[in-house]
Amino acid sequence: TGFDSDNSSGDFSEANHKVTEMLDLDPHQSNRTEKHNGETEIQENGIKRHRTSLPAPMFSRSDFSVWSILKKCIGLELSKITMPIVFNEPLSFLQRITEYMEHIYLINKACSHADPLERMQAVAAFAVSAVASQWERTGKPFNPLLGETYELTREDLGFRFISEQVSHHPPISAFYSEGLNKDFIFHGSIYPKLKFWGKSIEAEPRGTITLELLKHNEAYTWTNPTCCVHNVIIGKLWLEQYGTVEIVNHSTGDKCVLNFKPCGLFGKELHRVEGYIQDKNKKKLCVIYGKWTECLWCTDPTTYETYKKNEKRGGEQKKLKPSEDVIKSENDEADDMPEVQDTVQFVPGSKLLWRINCRPPNSSQMYNFTSFAVSLNELEKGMEAILAPTDCRLRPDIRNMENGNMDVASKEKERLEEKQRAARKERAKDEVEWQTRWFHQGTNPYTGTSDWLYSGGYFDRNFSDCPDIY
Repeated sequence: TGFDSDNSSGDFSEANHKVTEMLDLDPHQSNRTEKHNGETEIQENGIKRHRTSLPAPMFSRSDFSVWSILKKCIGLELSKITMPIVFNEPLSFLQRITEYMEHIYLINKACSHADPLERMQAVAAFAVSAVASQWERTGKPFNPLLGETYELTREDLGFRFISEQVSHHPPISAFYSEGLNKDFIFHGSIYPKLKFWGKSIEAEPRGTITLELLKHNEAYTWTNPTCCVHNVIIGKLWLEQYGTVEIVNHSTGDKCVLNFKPCGLFGKELHRVEGYIQDKNKKKLCVIYGKWTECLWCTDPTTYETYKKNEKRGGEQKKLKPSEDVIKSENDEADDMPEVQDTVQFVPGSKLLWRINCRPPNSSQMYNFTSFAVSLNELEKGMEAILAPTDCRLRPDIRNMENGNMDVASKEKERLEEKQRAARKERAKDEVEWQTRWFHQGTNPYTGTSDWLYSGGYFDRNFSDCPDIY
Protein backbone atom coordinates (compact mmCIF):
# COMPACT_ATOMS: atom_id res chain seq x y z
CA THR A 1 0.00 0.00 0.00
CA GLY A 2 2.92 2.33 -0.50
CA PHE A 3 4.37 4.70 2.07
CA ASP A 4 1.18 5.96 3.70
CA SER A 5 1.16 3.50 6.57
CA ASP A 6 3.73 1.11 7.86
CA ASN A 7 0.97 -1.40 8.47
CA SER A 8 -2.57 -0.94 7.22
CA SER A 9 -3.54 -4.47 8.29
CA GLY A 10 -3.04 -3.69 11.97
CA ASP A 11 -0.30 -6.26 12.62
CA PHE A 12 2.67 -4.23 13.77
CA SER A 13 6.26 -5.35 13.58
CA GLU A 14 9.54 -3.51 13.30
CA ALA A 15 10.40 -5.62 10.28
CA ASN A 16 7.32 -4.38 8.45
CA HIS A 17 8.21 -0.82 9.43
CA LYS A 18 11.70 -1.11 7.95
CA VAL A 19 10.40 -2.69 4.74
CA THR A 20 7.98 0.20 4.31
CA GLU A 21 10.78 2.72 4.74
CA MET A 22 12.76 1.06 1.95
CA LEU A 23 9.93 1.23 -0.58
CA ASP A 24 10.79 3.19 -3.73
CA LEU A 25 8.80 6.42 -3.64
CA ASP A 26 9.62 7.59 -7.19
CA PRO A 27 6.82 6.37 -9.49
CA HIS A 28 8.98 6.94 -12.55
CA GLN A 29 11.64 4.52 -11.33
CA SER A 30 9.40 1.82 -9.95
CA ASN A 31 8.86 -1.26 -12.07
CA ARG A 32 6.01 -2.37 -9.87
CA THR A 33 3.53 0.22 -11.07
CA GLU A 34 1.59 0.88 -14.22
CA LYS A 35 -0.57 3.64 -15.64
CA HIS A 36 -4.31 3.16 -15.52
CA ASN A 37 -6.27 4.93 -18.29
CA GLY A 38 -3.22 7.10 -18.84
CA GLU A 39 -3.79 9.02 -15.59
CA THR A 40 -3.72 7.24 -12.24
CA GLU A 41 -0.76 5.15 -11.23
CA ILE A 42 -1.68 1.70 -10.00
CA GLN A 43 0.58 -0.66 -8.08
CA GLU A 44 0.74 -4.34 -8.89
CA ASN A 45 -1.63 -5.08 -6.00
CA GLY A 46 -4.28 -2.90 -7.67
CA ILE A 47 -4.04 -0.06 -5.15
CA LYS A 48 -3.59 3.50 -6.34
CA ARG A 49 -0.25 5.16 -5.67
CA HIS A 50 -0.59 8.68 -4.30
CA ARG A 51 1.68 11.57 -5.18
CA THR A 52 4.94 11.89 -3.26
CA SER A 53 5.73 15.58 -3.77
CA LEU A 54 4.01 18.95 -4.16
CA PRO A 55 3.85 20.76 -7.54
CA ALA A 56 6.13 23.58 -6.30
CA PRO A 57 8.65 23.85 -3.44
CA MET A 58 8.01 25.89 -0.33
CA PHE A 59 8.61 29.65 -0.66
CA SER A 60 11.17 31.49 1.49
CA ARG A 61 9.98 33.46 4.52
CA SER A 62 13.44 34.92 5.21
CA ASP A 63 12.74 38.40 3.81
CA PHE A 64 9.35 38.85 5.50
CA SER A 65 8.91 40.82 8.75
CA VAL A 66 6.77 38.71 11.05
CA TRP A 67 6.93 41.37 13.74
CA SER A 68 5.32 43.98 11.47
CA ILE A 69 2.12 41.90 11.59
CA LEU A 70 2.20 40.29 15.03
CA LYS A 71 3.12 43.35 17.12
CA LYS A 72 -0.53 44.43 16.91
CA CYS A 73 -1.83 41.03 18.04
CA ILE A 74 -0.26 40.47 21.47
CA GLY A 75 -2.79 38.82 23.78
CA LEU A 76 -5.50 38.68 21.10
CA GLU A 77 -7.44 35.73 19.71
CA LEU A 78 -5.67 35.11 16.38
CA SER A 79 -8.68 33.51 14.70
CA LYS A 80 -10.17 37.01 14.45
CA ILE A 81 -7.06 38.50 12.82
CA THR A 82 -6.57 38.39 9.04
CA MET A 83 -3.10 36.94 8.57
CA PRO A 84 -0.96 37.22 5.41
CA ILE A 85 -0.50 34.08 3.34
CA VAL A 86 3.21 33.97 4.17
CA PHE A 87 2.28 32.33 7.48
CA ASN A 88 0.36 29.49 5.82
CA GLU A 89 0.97 26.01 4.51
CA PRO A 90 -1.10 24.84 1.49
CA LEU A 91 -3.67 22.85 3.48
CA SER A 92 -6.94 23.77 5.13
CA PHE A 93 -7.35 23.04 8.84
CA LEU A 94 -9.97 20.47 7.80
CA GLN A 95 -7.24 18.61 5.93
CA ARG A 96 -4.91 18.97 8.90
CA ILE A 97 -7.51 17.21 11.05
CA THR A 98 -7.54 14.33 8.56
CA GLU A 99 -3.91 13.66 9.47
CA TYR A 100 -5.24 11.95 12.60
CA MET A 101 -5.79 9.00 10.26
CA GLU A 102 -2.15 8.65 9.20
CA HIS A 103 -1.51 5.92 11.78
CA ILE A 104 -4.88 4.21 11.40
CA TYR A 105 -3.21 0.82 11.75
CA LEU A 106 -3.29 1.52 15.50
CA ILE A 107 -7.11 1.61 15.41
CA ASN A 108 -7.05 -1.65 13.45
CA LYS A 109 -4.71 -3.07 16.07
CA ALA A 110 -7.07 -2.00 18.87
CA CYS A 111 -9.99 -3.64 17.10
CA SER A 112 -8.09 -6.93 16.79
CA HIS A 113 -7.12 -7.28 20.47
CA ALA A 114 -9.23 -9.40 22.84
CA ASP A 115 -7.56 -7.92 25.94
CA PRO A 116 -9.00 -4.51 27.00
CA LEU A 117 -5.59 -3.41 28.35
CA GLU A 118 -3.97 -4.00 24.96
CA ARG A 119 -6.84 -2.12 23.30
CA MET A 120 -6.24 0.87 25.58
CA GLN A 121 -2.51 0.75 24.81
CA ALA A 122 -3.23 0.91 21.08
CA VAL A 123 -5.75 3.73 21.54
CA ALA A 124 -3.23 5.68 23.65
CA ALA A 125 -0.63 5.25 20.91
CA PHE A 126 -3.17 6.46 18.34
CA ALA A 127 -3.92 9.57 20.42
CA VAL A 128 -0.20 10.41 20.61
CA SER A 129 0.38 9.66 16.91
CA ALA A 130 -2.39 12.12 16.02
CA VAL A 131 -0.17 15.06 17.02
CA ALA A 132 3.08 13.59 15.66
CA SER A 133 2.60 15.06 12.16
CA GLN A 134 2.90 18.55 13.71
CA TRP A 135 6.60 18.00 14.42
CA GLU A 136 8.56 20.72 12.56
CA ARG A 137 5.28 21.96 11.00
CA THR A 138 5.50 25.69 11.75
CA GLY A 139 3.23 26.81 8.89
CA LYS A 140 -0.36 27.71 9.73
CA PRO A 141 -3.13 25.82 7.91
CA PHE A 142 -5.76 27.97 6.16
CA ASN A 143 -8.77 28.86 8.26
CA PRO A 144 -11.71 26.96 6.74
CA LEU A 145 -14.52 29.07 5.31
CA LEU A 146 -17.94 28.61 6.87
CA GLY A 147 -19.52 25.60 5.13
CA GLU A 148 -16.20 24.32 3.76
CA THR A 149 -15.86 20.52 3.68
CA TYR A 150 -13.24 17.86 3.10
CA GLU A 151 -13.68 14.20 2.31
CA LEU A 152 -11.15 11.40 2.03
CA THR A 153 -11.72 7.76 1.19
CA ARG A 154 -8.74 5.44 1.45
CA GLU A 155 -9.66 1.89 0.49
CA ASP A 156 -6.07 0.79 1.03
CA LEU A 157 -6.18 1.98 4.65
CA GLY A 158 -9.81 0.98 5.21
CA PHE A 159 -11.56 4.22 6.12
CA ARG A 160 -13.53 7.18 4.84
CA PHE A 161 -13.59 10.65 6.38
CA ILE A 162 -15.78 13.76 6.14
CA SER A 163 -15.40 17.12 7.88
CA GLU A 164 -17.24 20.44 7.80
CA GLN A 165 -16.59 23.95 9.15
CA VAL A 166 -19.76 24.36 11.19
CA SER A 167 -19.01 27.74 12.81
CA HIS A 168 -16.85 30.74 11.96
CA HIS A 169 -16.91 32.70 15.25
CA PRO A 170 -15.82 30.76 17.18
CA PRO A 171 -14.16 28.61 14.49
CA ILE A 172 -15.39 25.02 14.94
CA SER A 173 -14.48 22.07 12.72
CA ALA A 174 -16.52 18.86 12.99
CA PHE A 175 -15.37 15.51 11.60
CA TYR A 176 -16.59 11.94 11.24
CA SER A 177 -14.72 8.85 10.06
CA GLU A 178 -15.73 5.22 9.81
CA GLY A 179 -14.03 1.95 8.96
CA LEU A 180 -14.98 0.52 5.60
CA ASN A 181 -15.36 -2.81 7.40
CA LYS A 182 -17.77 -1.22 9.91
CA ASP A 183 -15.31 -1.89 12.73
CA PHE A 184 -14.89 1.63 14.16
CA ILE A 185 -16.30 5.17 14.23
CA PHE A 186 -14.04 8.14 14.96
CA HIS A 187 -15.59 11.59 15.38
CA GLY A 188 -15.33 14.91 17.15
CA SER A 189 -15.35 18.70 16.97
CA ILE A 190 -12.32 20.93 17.40
CA TYR A 191 -12.07 24.63 18.07
CA PRO A 192 -8.49 25.55 19.08
CA LYS A 193 -8.05 28.93 20.71
CA LEU A 194 -4.95 30.64 19.29
CA LYS A 195 -3.12 33.37 21.22
CA PHE A 196 0.07 35.32 20.55
CA TRP A 197 2.24 35.99 23.60
CA GLY A 198 5.10 38.05 22.14
CA LYS A 199 7.61 35.25 21.46
CA SER A 200 5.24 32.35 20.94
CA ILE A 201 1.84 31.35 19.54
CA GLU A 202 -0.21 29.00 21.69
CA ALA A 203 -3.07 26.79 20.49
CA GLU A 204 -5.27 25.71 23.38
CA PRO A 205 -7.28 22.60 22.45
CA ARG A 206 -11.03 22.56 22.87
CA GLY A 207 -13.52 19.95 21.82
CA THR A 208 -13.93 16.23 22.46
CA ILE A 209 -12.52 13.40 20.35
CA THR A 210 -14.40 10.09 20.41
CA LEU A 211 -13.34 6.66 19.16
CA GLU A 212 -15.86 3.80 19.12
CA LEU A 213 -14.70 0.20 18.63
CA LEU A 214 -17.92 -1.38 17.42
CA LYS A 215 -16.90 -5.04 17.74
CA HIS A 216 -16.07 -4.56 21.43
CA ASN A 217 -18.90 -2.11 22.14
CA GLU A 218 -16.37 0.34 23.58
CA ALA A 219 -16.06 4.12 23.40
CA TYR A 220 -12.99 6.20 24.24
CA THR A 221 -12.87 10.00 24.61
CA TRP A 222 -10.03 12.51 25.03
CA THR A 223 -8.85 16.06 24.28
CA ASN A 224 -5.57 16.96 22.59
CA PRO A 225 -2.66 18.66 24.43
CA THR A 226 -1.78 22.34 24.08
CA CYS A 227 0.48 23.19 21.13
CA CYS A 228 2.95 26.09 21.19
CA VAL A 229 5.19 27.52 18.44
CA HIS A 230 8.26 29.33 19.81
CA ASN A 231 10.58 31.98 18.35
CA VAL A 232 7.99 33.47 16.00
CA ILE A 233 9.83 36.83 16.01
CA ILE A 234 13.51 35.84 15.83
CA GLY A 235 15.50 32.62 15.88
CA LYS A 236 14.66 29.10 14.73
CA LEU A 237 10.99 28.19 15.02
CA TRP A 238 10.32 25.15 17.17
CA LEU A 239 7.20 23.48 18.48
CA GLU A 240 6.20 21.75 21.70
CA GLN A 241 3.11 20.01 23.03
CA TYR A 242 2.28 20.11 26.71
CA GLY A 243 -0.55 19.34 29.11
CA THR A 244 -2.40 16.32 30.43
CA VAL A 245 -4.44 14.09 28.12
CA GLU A 246 -6.96 11.72 29.74
CA ILE A 247 -8.30 8.88 27.63
CA VAL A 248 -11.37 7.29 29.19
CA ASN A 249 -12.83 3.90 28.26
CA HIS A 250 -16.50 4.50 29.03
CA SER A 251 -17.32 0.79 28.90
CA THR A 252 -14.75 -0.61 31.35
CA GLY A 253 -13.90 2.47 33.40
CA ASP A 254 -10.21 2.15 32.49
CA LYS A 255 -8.34 5.42 32.07
CA CYS A 256 -5.06 6.39 30.45
CA VAL A 257 -3.42 9.57 31.80
CA LEU A 258 -0.67 10.97 29.55
CA ASN A 259 1.49 13.91 30.55
CA PHE A 260 2.98 15.82 27.61
CA LYS A 261 5.86 17.50 29.43
CA PRO A 262 6.90 21.13 28.80
CA CYS A 263 10.42 21.62 27.50
CA GLY A 264 12.04 22.96 30.67
CA LEU A 265 15.06 25.26 30.99
CA PHE A 266 17.66 23.08 29.25
CA GLY A 267 15.39 21.12 26.90
CA LYS A 268 15.67 17.98 29.04
CA GLU A 269 11.96 17.20 28.83
CA LEU A 270 11.50 18.28 25.19
CA HIS A 271 8.83 16.16 23.41
CA ARG A 272 8.58 13.73 26.33
CA VAL A 273 5.34 11.88 27.09
CA GLU A 274 4.89 9.87 30.27
CA GLY A 275 1.80 8.34 31.84
CA TYR A 276 -0.02 5.22 32.90
CA ILE A 277 -3.15 3.13 32.40
CA GLN A 278 -5.32 2.46 35.43
CA ASP A 279 -8.44 0.36 35.94
CA LYS A 280 -11.73 1.60 37.40
CA ASN A 281 -10.34 0.97 40.91
CA LYS A 282 -7.36 3.26 40.12
CA LYS A 283 -4.88 0.40 40.12
CA LYS A 284 -1.99 1.13 37.73
CA LEU A 285 -1.87 -1.55 35.05
CA CYS A 286 1.06 -0.29 32.97
CA VAL A 287 3.33 2.70 32.42
CA ILE A 288 3.59 4.43 29.03
CA TYR A 289 6.59 6.57 28.06
CA GLY A 290 8.32 7.98 25.00
CA LYS A 291 8.29 11.06 22.79
CA TRP A 292 5.46 12.27 20.58
CA THR A 293 8.03 13.00 17.86
CA GLU A 294 9.52 9.50 17.89
CA CYS A 295 8.02 6.49 19.60
CA LEU A 296 5.97 5.19 22.51
CA TRP A 297 6.69 2.22 24.82
CA CYS A 298 4.88 0.53 27.68
CA THR A 299 6.07 -1.59 30.58
CA ASP A 300 5.03 -2.96 33.96
CA PRO A 301 4.75 -0.25 36.69
CA THR A 302 7.01 -2.11 39.12
CA THR A 303 9.71 -2.57 36.47
CA TYR A 304 9.51 1.11 35.56
CA GLU A 305 9.74 2.36 39.15
CA THR A 306 12.67 0.05 39.90
CA TYR A 307 14.51 1.29 36.84
CA LYS A 308 13.89 4.90 37.76
CA LYS A 309 15.23 4.36 41.29
CA ASN A 310 18.39 2.80 39.89
CA GLU A 311 18.73 5.71 37.49
CA LYS A 312 18.66 8.22 40.36
CA ARG A 313 21.38 6.23 42.11
CA GLY A 314 23.56 6.48 39.02
CA GLY A 315 22.88 2.98 37.80
CA GLU A 316 23.62 1.80 34.31
CA GLN A 317 21.39 3.43 31.67
CA LYS A 318 20.54 2.16 28.23
CA LYS A 319 19.70 4.58 25.44
CA LEU A 320 18.58 3.32 22.09
CA LYS A 321 20.62 5.98 20.28
CA PRO A 322 22.58 9.11 21.28
CA SER A 323 20.40 11.91 22.62
CA GLU A 324 19.36 14.72 20.33
CA ASP A 325 17.29 16.55 22.94
CA VAL A 326 19.06 19.88 22.43
CA ILE A 327 17.20 22.06 19.95
CA LYS A 328 19.19 22.61 16.76
CA SER A 329 20.98 25.90 16.42
CA GLU A 330 19.31 28.54 14.29
CA ASN A 331 22.48 28.44 12.17
CA ASP A 332 21.83 24.81 11.20
CA GLU A 333 20.76 25.04 7.58
CA ALA A 334 20.72 21.36 6.59
CA ASP A 335 18.71 20.80 3.42
CA ASP A 336 17.21 17.44 4.38
CA MET A 337 15.09 16.44 7.35
CA PRO A 338 17.12 14.63 10.03
CA GLU A 339 16.81 10.88 10.05
CA VAL A 340 14.29 9.68 12.63
CA GLN A 341 16.25 8.40 15.63
CA ASP A 342 15.14 7.07 18.98
CA THR A 343 16.43 9.22 21.84
CA VAL A 344 14.12 7.75 24.47
CA GLN A 345 15.74 6.17 27.49
CA PHE A 346 14.72 2.55 27.14
CA VAL A 347 13.50 0.47 30.07
CA PRO A 348 14.45 -3.20 29.50
CA GLY A 349 11.44 -5.41 28.86
CA SER A 350 9.31 -2.61 27.39
CA LYS A 351 6.93 -3.20 24.48
CA LEU A 352 6.93 -0.89 21.47
CA LEU A 353 3.46 0.61 20.89
CA TRP A 354 4.18 3.05 18.07
CA ARG A 355 6.98 4.60 16.06
CA ILE A 356 6.72 7.63 13.78
CA ASN A 357 6.96 7.15 10.02
CA CYS A 358 10.12 8.48 8.40
CA ARG A 359 9.37 11.54 6.29
CA PRO A 360 10.32 11.78 2.61
CA PRO A 361 13.82 13.18 1.98
CA ASN A 362 12.39 16.32 0.32
CA SER A 363 10.04 17.08 3.23
CA SER A 364 11.89 20.27 4.24
CA GLN A 365 11.07 21.74 0.81
CA MET A 366 7.40 20.72 1.24
CA TYR A 367 6.49 22.56 4.48
CA ASN A 368 7.77 19.52 6.43
CA PHE A 369 4.77 17.48 5.28
CA THR A 370 4.58 13.76 5.92
CA SER A 371 3.93 11.51 2.94
CA PHE A 372 0.31 11.26 4.06
CA ALA A 373 -0.04 15.07 4.19
CA VAL A 374 1.48 15.48 0.70
CA SER A 375 -1.40 13.47 -0.77
CA LEU A 376 -4.26 15.31 0.95
CA ASN A 377 -4.74 18.16 -1.55
CA GLU A 378 -4.21 15.99 -4.64
CA LEU A 379 -6.87 16.70 -7.25
CA GLU A 380 -7.07 13.97 -9.85
CA LYS A 381 -8.76 14.23 -13.23
CA GLY A 382 -12.50 13.70 -12.94
CA MET A 383 -12.56 14.28 -9.18
CA GLU A 384 -14.25 17.71 -9.47
CA ALA A 385 -17.40 16.06 -10.82
CA ILE A 386 -17.64 13.85 -7.74
CA LEU A 387 -16.61 16.16 -4.91
CA ALA A 388 -18.93 18.50 -3.07
CA PRO A 389 -18.46 22.06 -4.44
CA THR A 390 -17.37 23.07 -0.92
CA ASP A 391 -14.41 20.65 -0.78
CA CYS A 392 -11.00 22.10 0.25
CA ARG A 393 -9.36 20.78 -2.92
CA LEU A 394 -11.40 23.31 -4.91
CA ARG A 395 -10.26 26.37 -2.89
CA PRO A 396 -8.38 28.62 -5.34
CA ASP A 397 -6.11 30.24 -2.74
CA ILE A 398 -4.80 26.89 -1.41
CA ARG A 399 -4.49 25.50 -4.94
CA ASN A 400 -2.48 28.51 -6.16
CA MET A 401 -0.22 28.45 -3.12
CA GLU A 402 0.46 24.76 -3.67
CA ASN A 403 1.38 25.54 -7.28
CA GLY A 404 3.75 28.33 -6.21
CA ASN A 405 1.56 31.22 -7.44
CA MET A 406 1.84 33.26 -4.25
CA ASP A 407 0.52 36.59 -5.56
CA VAL A 408 -2.58 34.95 -7.03
CA ALA A 409 -3.05 32.90 -3.87
CA SER A 410 -2.91 36.03 -1.70
CA LYS A 411 -5.48 37.85 -3.86
CA GLU A 412 -7.79 34.80 -3.85
CA LYS A 413 -7.52 34.53 -0.08
CA GLU A 414 -8.59 38.17 0.28
CA ARG A 415 -11.44 37.67 -2.21
CA LEU A 416 -12.78 34.60 -0.39
CA GLU A 417 -12.62 36.30 3.01
CA GLU A 418 -14.43 39.34 1.64
CA LYS A 419 -17.07 37.12 0.04
CA GLN A 420 -17.57 35.37 3.38
CA ARG A 421 -17.97 38.72 5.20
CA ALA A 422 -20.47 39.95 2.59
CA ALA A 423 -22.51 36.75 2.91
CA ARG A 424 -22.57 37.10 6.70
CA LYS A 425 -23.81 40.72 6.43
CA GLU A 426 -26.52 39.64 3.99
CA ARG A 427 -27.74 36.93 6.38
CA ALA A 428 -27.78 39.42 9.26
CA LYS A 429 -29.75 41.88 7.14
CA ASP A 430 -32.36 39.25 6.28
CA GLU A 431 -32.23 37.77 9.82
CA VAL A 432 -31.35 34.35 8.42
CA GLU A 433 -29.29 31.92 10.50
CA TRP A 434 -26.57 29.77 8.92
CA GLN A 435 -27.61 26.15 8.45
CA THR A 436 -24.93 23.45 8.63
CA ARG A 437 -25.19 20.74 5.98
CA TRP A 438 -23.65 17.52 7.28
CA PHE A 439 -23.40 17.98 11.07
CA HIS A 440 -25.76 19.12 13.80
CA GLN A 441 -25.21 20.39 17.33
CA GLY A 442 -26.02 17.87 20.01
CA THR A 443 -24.70 16.10 23.10
CA ASN A 444 -21.82 13.65 23.18
CA PRO A 445 -23.49 10.41 24.37
CA TYR A 446 -20.45 9.44 26.51
CA THR A 447 -19.32 12.71 28.11
CA GLY A 448 -22.66 14.53 28.23
CA THR A 449 -20.97 17.67 26.88
CA SER A 450 -21.95 19.74 23.84
CA ASP A 451 -20.66 18.27 20.58
CA TRP A 452 -21.21 18.33 16.83
CA LEU A 453 -22.58 15.04 15.50
CA TYR A 454 -22.63 13.68 11.96
CA SER A 455 -26.10 13.86 10.40
CA GLY A 456 -25.30 11.28 7.71
CA GLY A 457 -25.98 11.29 4.00
CA TYR A 458 -22.79 12.86 2.67
CA PHE A 459 -21.70 9.83 0.66
CA ASP A 460 -25.11 9.72 -1.09
CA ARG A 461 -23.57 12.66 -3.02
CA ASN A 462 -26.62 14.87 -3.18
CA PHE A 463 -24.85 18.25 -3.27
CA SER A 464 -27.64 20.29 -4.84
CA ASP A 465 -28.15 22.56 -1.83
CA CYS A 466 -24.49 23.17 -0.92
CA PRO A 467 -23.58 26.85 -0.43
CA ASP A 468 -21.50 28.82 -2.94
CA ILE A 469 -18.42 29.73 -0.87
CA TYR A 470 -15.67 29.88 -3.50
